[in-house]
Amino acid sequence: MKYKVKDLSLAEIGRKQIEWAEMHMPTLLEIRKRFEAEKPLKGINIAAVLHVTKETAALVRTLKIGGAEVALAASNPLSTQDDVAASLVNDGISVFAWKGETEEEYYSNIESIVKLNNPQIVMDDGGDLHAYIHEKASELKIFGGTEETTTGVIRLKAMEEQGVLRYPVIAVNNAYTKYLFDNRYGTGQSAIDGILRATNILVAGKIAVVAGYGWVGRGIANRLRGLGARVIVTEVNPIRALEAVMDGFEVMPISEASKIGDIFITATGNINVIRKEHILNMKDGAILANAGHFNVEIDVKGLKEISIGKRNIRPYVDEYILPNGKRIYLLADGRLVNLAAAEGHPSEVMDMSFANQALAVEYIVKNKDKLSKKVYNMPEELDYLVAQIKLKTMGILIDELTEEQREYMKQWKYGT
Repeated sequence: MKYKVKDLSLAEIGRKQIEWAEMHMPTLLEIRKRFEAEKPLKGINIAAVLHVTKETAALVRTLKIGGAEVALAASNPLSTQDDVAASLVNDGISVFAWKGETEEEYYSNIESIVKLNNPQIVMDDGGDLHAYIHEKASELKIFGGTEETTTGVIRLKAMEEQGVLRYPVIAVNNAYTKYLFDNRYGTGQSAIDGILRATNILVAGKIAVVAGYGWVGRGIANRLRGLGARVIVTEVNPIRALEAVMDGFEVMPISEASKIGDIFITATGNINVIRKEHILNMKDGAILANAGHFNVEIDVKGLKEISIGKRNIRPYVDEYILPNGKRIYLLADGRLVNLAAAEGHPSEVMDMSFANQALAVEYIVKNKDKLSKKVYNMPEELDYLVAQIKLKTMGILIDELTEEQREYMKQWKYGT
């Protein structure tokens, strides 16, 4: 089989969703025009483990138009948009993904795209594809790969430090035009969108606790404040904690915040940030949501162990009854709330993230014999190119340095 999706009859609905996304992704479409003319990826097999959304569809369609053969699996069991998956099959993309995969199906789908595609380039969101190839497909000759998320970059850096990384990887996540916008504005909006779709609660007046003040956490915290929430930040990094304080947020340990919060959102990339002892502290009706890549930040297993009852209240909302009679509401089983309960990031911000992905793949193809087995940041000139194209599509002009200014920046003698 060259695909495995939920229902091919959804393809026409998916086509309209993809058209809607592409209408709002002009940067990627500018790159697509050049790819169509130049075919820089001709003869290249790509295996991609990404969230199968309408925005991802715009990316893989661009790669295919550029000459590549693409096989796609989901990077989260709950993030696939089934209509989009069906439409991509009609476009000749080998898709193995559907919403609601079991853990076994999730890893089986990753295995399927690798065995089907024999990739030369791999694109990942979280690091599971990279890990699979290193552990179970070491015979493949990989030119290089890309990584979309902070979580995945952390895993790849660990592989590099341990000397086991087998091919070069471009950390697309580290591009300025990715993390300053995708992580901050994209997750900031989409995580709250997921919470609102799941619960339909009023945010104004609530005490919202954001665990982690990286770019994702600060995006979420600022948008919660904009909706009228009273926001508390919890952190382990003293510099980020200090920044949160000076940004006007209250900062305290999770052990204290757990006693007063109404909504909790984890955004750390680490494990068991909210644990059993914190959950037992919480108010009746507290809501738990996760915006980190893996479902490990909230101790879901611990929540189940201490609960005496559970029932599903609404789609993606499970009610847990604690021994003290309090009710705790877990969203999307602790998985990425923005993709499980909503549609993920808006197309406008994924426009830049996936423009970076397309250019990174092209860069690997052109430089495959020059790159070492290490994790690279996105080349600065490509990062700037994405910003330049984005501004152009928005109709925004900026200044350029004069020759005098360029010369001034090269010298050291001029003083006051």
